Amino acid sequence: MYFDELDLGDDVLDALDMMHFQECTPIQEQAIPVALEGHDLIAVAQTGTGKTAAYLLPVIDKLSYGDYPTDAINCIVMAPTRELAQQIDRQMEGFAYFLPVNSLAIYGGTDGVTFGRQERALRMGADVVIATPGRLLAHMQMGYVDLSRVSFFILDEADRMLDMGFYDDIMQIATQLPAACQTLMFSATMPPKIKQLAQKVLKNPREVKIAVSKPAEKIDQSIFECDESEKTAVLRHLFREGNDKRVIIFASSKLKVKEVSRELKRAGLHIGEMHSDLDQQQRDDVMLGFRSGRIDIMVATDIVARGIDIDDISMVVNYDVPHEAEDYVHRIGRTARAGAGGKAVTLVNGRDRRKWSEIERFLGTRLRRDTLPGVPAKKHNTKAGSTEGERRARPKKVRAAAKEHAKPAETLPAQGTSNVQEGQKPVKKKRRYYNRHRTKTETKSKN
Repeated sequence: MYFDELDLGDDVLDALDMMHFQECTPIQEQAIPVALEGHDLIAVAQTGTGKTAAYLLPVIDKLSYGDYPTDAINCIVMAPTRELAQQIDRQMEGFAYFLPVNSLAIYGGTDGVTFGRQERALRMGADVVIATPGRLLAHMQMGYVDLSRVSFFILDEADRMLDMGFYDDIMQIATQLPAACQTLMFSATMPPKIKQLAQKVLKNPREVKIAVSKPAEKIDQSIFECDESEKTAVLRHLFREGNDKRVIIFASSKLKVKEVSRELKRAGLHIGEMHSDLDQQQRDDVMLGFRSGRIDIMVATDIVARGIDIDDISMVVNYDVPHEAEDYVHRIGRTARAGAGGKAVTLVNGRDRRKWSEIERFLGTRLRRDTLPGVPAKKHNTKAGSTEGERRARPKKVRAAAKEHAKPAETLPAQGTSNVQEGQKPVKKKRRYYNRHRTKTETKSKN
């Protein structure tokens, strides 16, 4: 379906044409008509399927042709991270280029001057407010945010927001909205907690679900089976092959991000790190450096796995195996975009093999196993605690140790007798000192 087949205004269609948007994605084709009809909606589709346009286009169209107040907040879009809020705001500017619809991005990590600008805009009113839950709640607690006339409430990446602990913040914001507010919820997955949230904030919602698609065929996927201590060597091997430009490395925690960044900087590589400990200015500097090419490799948590639109990523490395198959698809979906090719490498240690087997089961294929030059493939029972085979062998060791411990003690000689054979001198036992930390002064004083 093409956008001009939807019931959108000419100004919106002109903006889409200027941005070279012609054909709808499946989520846009199914979600936009439902939103235009005024129904609440819960839509499930993975990152990169065009969810942002699926909710912004009908809202912009309604705001431009409807009778909505100019001195109030008409729409709230909730996003889990500052980066996603900024990206939504940029897309909002493009979609509303020919329309008198304004937007405001509100997120944390800014200075007092920016906070003051946000306060003035919230007091005056804005058509669309794009905010992270924590920062919007901070403004609400100051007493000058009026949500009583909000007409549209949108939750983008709802599952990600709940993973980050924003459930209570979202519910606190939702209780301030009018009963007639139309709510649109978009999520990449549908765990039970999302269903629970939907039951509380949606009213008779329509449901649109796009199956999680497999990774793009142009992504060259492979894994390295290695110990945790060998992962840095694998990274250096990959970068020696010339894959050291436009790379994202995903790690499981901000501590791991810092460790990996430190090791790669020692190797002379141009590294940028992205995690929650950075303030907004530092994050902006890293993203700008990566987009401009000043930074070749970005080491990040899943903060950039969703919603960051960079088209020329050449390789994605999963330093740690993702927890879910959907997260794996989101991560490697940063490469091979806009019809280009890309490479995805995952480092799998012994503890992660079970998670990785579930991901391969979801993908429906067994990916290529690569090894370092001159290093044979891992045998899964060579290191204690690192493989399934060794874990199966461990109970035998435990049973053997138990049998040894259960052996009866040797029979002691009767009193007055000796177990020294005739003609053999008795061996004097060495005296055992238990208090090894006694100082010389204490020893002399006791003597």
